Amino acid sequence: MTRPPTAPQRRVIDAADPVTGRLKGTESQLASLVRRGLAFRHPRPPHDHFLTPAGHRIREERAAAAAEPAGVSASAGSADTADSAGSASGVFTARVGGEEAADAGPARAREVHSAWQGLLEMRRMTNTGGAVDRPCAWERTHLVQAAALALEAAGLRPGVGSDTGAAGYRVRATPQPEAVAVYEPGAVALRECAGALEKAGWQAGEHTEPRTGVRYLLASPRRS
Repeated sequence: MTRPPTAPQRRVIDAADPVTGRLKGTESQLASLVRRGLAFRHPRPPHDHFLTPAGHRIREERAAAAAEPAGVSASAGSADTADSAGSASGVFTARVGGEEAADAGPARAREVHSAWQGLLEMRRMTNTGGAVDRPCAWERTHLVQAAALALEAAGLRPGVGSDTGAAGYRVRATPQPEAVAVYEPGAVALRECAGALEKAGWQAGEHTEPRTGVRYLLASPRRS
C-alpha cells in the first residue's frame, strides 16, 4: 500500500487551488508529489504543478474528514470513499444527458474545468499551428463526448433521467458523419447550446424532426 503523504506534502495538497488543482510549494515538495503520482508538472512554461486525480482524491477526503461531525459511523465514511473512488478513478466521463444523477457541486465543476483545459491542451499539441479554437482529431472520433464536454464546460446542465421533456441538454449520435444531435426542450436553452458549441469551435444549426416537430441542433466540429 502506498505510504500516506507526509505532513509538509499534506499542507501543499490542502492549499491547492480547489478548481484547477494548481500547487504552490518548494521544488523538493513538488518533485516528491510528482514521484508519488499525486501531482504532475505542466510541460509548457511556466511549468506549474497540478494535482493528479489521485492528489485531488486525497485533498477531498481530508476536507470531508475535517468537516465531518464527531460520531459519524465508519460505514458511512466507507460508502462515501467507495463512491468517490468510482467517480474519480482518473477517467473523466462527459455527461451527455439522460444520466440518473447529475451532481453539479464543486468537485464536478473542478473535474469539468480540468477536462476542458486538458482538451484545449490536446488541441494545441495536435492541431496545425497549435490552434485551440477548433476541435482536434480526438473530438472527431468521440463526437458525443466532445460535444457534451463543450456544453458542460460552458456551464449548461445535462438532462437527468428518461424524461426528455425535462430541462437539460441531451447529446445523441446521428447517422450523419461528424455530426451529433443536441436536444433541449426550451427554445432559449437550445439557442444557448448552439452558442456554447459555436464558441467551442463547432458549427450548429436548428432543425425540426418531421414526424414529431421537435426542434434540435445538428452540430459538427468546425474544420477551419
